[in-house]
Amino acid sequence: MRATASTPDPRISPDSRFRTGVRHIARGFTLVEIAIAVFIIALLLTSILVPLATQVESRNIDTTQRILDQAREALVGYAAATGRFPCPASDTSNGQEHFFSPGGSAANGLCHTSVTGAAGTNVYIGFLPAATLGFTPADASGFAVDAWGLTQNRIRYAVSYQTVNGVPRPFTTLPNPPTNTLGMRAAGMSNIVGSGLLNVCNTAAGSSPTACASAAATLNTNAIAVIWSLGGNAATSGGVSADEAENSEAFTGGDRVFVMRTKSNVPASEFDDIVTWISPPVLFNRLVAAGQLP
Repeated sequence: MRATASTPDPRISPDSRFRTGVRHIARGFTLVEIAIAVFIIALLLTSILVPLATQVESRNIDTTQRILDQAREALVGYAAATGRFPCPASDTSNGQEHFFSPGGSAANGLCHTSVTGAAGTNVYIGFLPAATLGFTPADASGFAVDAWGLTQNRIRYAVSYQTVNGVPRPFTTLPNPPTNTLGMRAAGMSNIVGSGLLNVCNTAAGSSPTACASAAATLNTNAIAVIWSLGGNAATSGGVSADEAENSEAFTGGDRVFVMRTKSNVPASEFDDIVTWISPPVLFNRLVAAGQLP
């Protein structure tokens, strides 16, 4: 039987006819139409990925804040148990507090520091001694890390060693119970409160190595210890703004001024560091309860 115009040729399979039709349809798309389709798909993917990246960043910030809060609590708990804050860890101590060598110990509070600060800064700076504190999360080398989890994102820690009431290094020195000549007990709570220890500012502008620029720029003038994360950009630029540079300078130059302000992604004014600190009243409440202070 001969196929007519209205009767499909039985010798041609339905699948062949379908594929032929698809080819005819495909040849009907122009390059402009394909470009428009690709553009629309790209827009849809962007609308999905940008909020996802924002959510991930927000989650990392919240998680890091919790880690720093837990680190602050661990340090206060350590001080309540021992009467002293631990020395910072160094980059070679695998998360253990690092005493000065030779002769440094809990009895004299001499800590190792690879930082030579400006005269009068009187601060020990390094990494949070996670192994000494039994703190997690920590990386494979024993260092506490923030939510970004990279080597550049190890938690930083600074503790004052200013002389208070004639007592050297009261915050890193374990009081000797028989003589009680060193440590926070000997320094006295009222003297510590009025000492002017580590400074936290809301801007680095006009600050010196030992003080914020003004009262309006000051968040705290008497922090015993400061704990901070360099934030998400630690893995890339590390931040080039003056405020982020202040925190990096504190770590590398022995500065006792730190900056905490609102997060910003504005180029050259970016800030994503996360900073927390321990003030004397918070500490004293725990030390009195633990019998470390009268």
